[in-house]
Amino acid sequence: MQITRSRELARTAADSATDVLHPLITISRGLRRLASAGRRKWAETPKDKRGPLLFLAASLVLVLGVVPYGPLLAAISLMAAAAWHGRDRTPTAPEGPDESQSERLQSLYEALVPYFSTSEDPAPLYTHGGEWEKAYATHEFDDAGRIGHLVIRYPAYFPDGRSEARARIEQLLTAKAGRGREYHFSWDEEGNRLTVNVLAPLPTDITAQRFVTAPGETVLGFTDPTEVQRTLPLSYGEEQRDVPPVVWRTGIRSTEPHLLAMGHPGSGTSTLLRSIALQALQYGDVLVVDGGGTGEYTCLAGRDGVLAVECAPAGAVASLEWATHETERRLIAVNRARQAGDPPPEDTRRPLWILLDRPTVFTHLAEADHRTDPQALLQVPLRHGRTANVTVVVAEQFDSAENLSEAVLQHTRARVVLGPAAPQQVEAVLGAPPHTTPLTQVPAGRGYARLGSGPVHRLQVPFTPDPYDDATSEVDRQAVLSLLPPRTSTPPADAGATETVGAIEAAPVAVEAVAAESS
Repeated sequence: MQITRSRELARTAADSATDVLHPLITISRGLRRLASAGRRKWAETPKDKRGPLLFLAASLVLVLGVVPYGPLLAAISLMAAAAWHGRDRTPTAPEGPDESQSERLQSLYEALVPYFSTSEDPAPLYTHGGEWEKAYATHEFDDAGRIGHLVIRYPAYFPDGRSEARARIEQLLTAKAGRGREYHFSWDEEGNRLTVNVLAPLPTDITAQRFVTAPGETVLGFTDPTEVQRTLPLSYGEEQRDVPPVVWRTGIRSTEPHLLAMGHPGSGTSTLLRSIALQALQYGDVLVVDGGGTGEYTCLAGRDGVLAVECAPAGAVASLEWATHETERRLIAVNRARQAGDPPPEDTRRPLWILLDRPTVFTHLAEADHRTDPQALLQVPLRHGRTANVTVVVAEQFDSAENLSEAVLQHTRARVVLGPAAPQQVEAVLGAPPHTTPLTQVPAGRGYARLGSGPVHRLQVPFTPDPYDDATSEVDRQAVLSLLPPRTSTPPADAGATETVGAIEAAPVAVEAVAAESS
């Protein structure tokens, strides 16, 4: 605070000194320009004519010295010439829009006439051939000459409470103000005003790194600085930058304990799960079930804290059965500790993360082979995960969304939509429409996020590629590998067998867990 106050005082003093000394600065600049012009004139004068020129100058000085008040008049004339030549010659910005900008505003005004006018209005604000100055409160243009900020007045009878009417206006403004950009629309229903802002693209060069967060906080990605009141220091090579994050809080006091991510192929859902896994391994254990079977999570296999990375249906069922019994065991332990007035045991405080990528693939295989659907085993972790410190993250594609179980759709209150998606798809997943216009071409990891009943945020997932992919650069590969925990001494196959045996042995615990939960 003292440094900030000192900077403000110094800036204020500098501005005051500049205002006071402005005439002196102007005259000094003018004298310098006159001296430069004199030297240039003397250099351009031929040598045979420099003598007569010096004689003429000396004669003028002599005359001024003889004439009454000559030196004073000469000094006044010199100061006036210096003030004239030292004036600020920066061209002033034109007031109001230029001709092309006026044409653009008038065209936009004419396009809004059918939507903001009616024949019963005695004094319509929007008429064909009318003046756009009355309809626009403020307007700004970017360097390319396109609209960057616009505040539109509209009549009170316009049905701004209907989503269909809003969507028509937003679609029209997107087409007329300039395609290929993302707009934010803010409707002021009380004041009958619509504010249109052009949003800057979110940074796509944020790579995987260790984020400054507390236990129980997970960075899903980064958003606009006006949407959140927090920033994180990030490193960009040798530089550092503060970027506003979208932080998802999990744990016992979380209101959104589980997450669902939706997207099309190549939208970045696997990148999101890898980023979450790297952050979760700092404080907890991770169980990965990969329905896609493409080896996106091979880099996690055999690492400290990674219980299993399953790609086969049998292994997925065994791992999720173990996760169900582990959740029930934790419930029993926590319930007994509460009844005894003791804090929860240490083995229940360590978070357990269950990451599922495309679980509906196993659903189809389970129906074909008449086996247990792995999604049916998620009901206990989803329902009691918050109490047992168990978090479930599910990533699925839009073309298989109808195969998600009711438990997954009901208990995943944190939602993420990545990749190009229609506004109807975004609203169906998030439960609320986005306040920005979606783009047809977006980079991987770009989308929207909503935590519970909060606002919809634009989201850019940090770039977390598969380090074993040949297309990954060496810099990005090392960035991910540096975040991975060391490998365990026990082979992953033995660990998986131990977990499966533990799941079978823990089967009798289910009845006791239900009794403890009901009590």
